[in-house]
Amino acid sequence: MAKPNYQFEKRQKELAKKKKKEEKRLRKLNNANTSSGDSPDSTPKEGESL
Repeated sequence: MAKPNYQFEKRQKELAKKKKKEEKRLRKLNNANTSSGDSPDSTPKEGESL
């Protein structure tokens, strides 16, 4: 039976955390831009780059 690759699992978990944190940061940034006077139609949709 193969041994579990804990380093791979840890790396994948770290990458997932980093991705989630970045998405949250972008959402906060978009929300801050929207509330500062920009119209909601001009903000990029989820998954679009700025």
